[in-house]
Amino acid sequence: MSQPAADAQQRTLQTIRDLLSSRGITFRELHHHPTHTSEESAAARGEDIAIGGKAMVIKLDDAFHLFVLSAARSVDSGAIRKHLNARRSRFATPEELLQLTGLVPGSVPPFGRPVLELNLYADEAMLRNDRIAFNAGSLTDSIIMSMGDYLAAAQPAVFGFSKER
Repeated sequence: MSQPAADAQQRTLQTIRDLLSSRGITFRELHHHPTHTSEESAAARGEDIAIGGKAMVIKLDDAFHLFVLSAARSVDSGAIRKHLNARRSRFATPEELLQLTGLVPGSVPPFGRPVLELNLYADEAMLRNDRIAFNAGSLTDSIIMSMGDYLAAAQPAVFGFSKER
């Protein structure tokens, strides 16, 4: 891993820690072996896959946005386009993701500003869970926290954009 990538990972993790701590939010941090899929992450954390917050950077027309949904569900691109009045949508490429966030696929945390400079949207189906677990800027660091605290800290716009896998 390059030094700029390692720096981006540490900076992202520390920004999340600082944000949560400044708001008095309790969270559990877990360091684990590298995980590349939602299933691997859930196993490493000892959590159900539905608790996992899958963060996806999607380009709508000419702008990138961050969408978070349960790792047990899949994105409904049509619902996103309809809700945000977009004509086109596509996932960010690994190169675009690196340029936008300094992070690799699978390591993007479910936070917009001040962590990542992206508009943040959360899927309403996530709200059924009492907690959320997510990779926090790397493939080896996870954070687990209450859903209520996540929503208060991240302040996403919430609407339905997922479907059963």
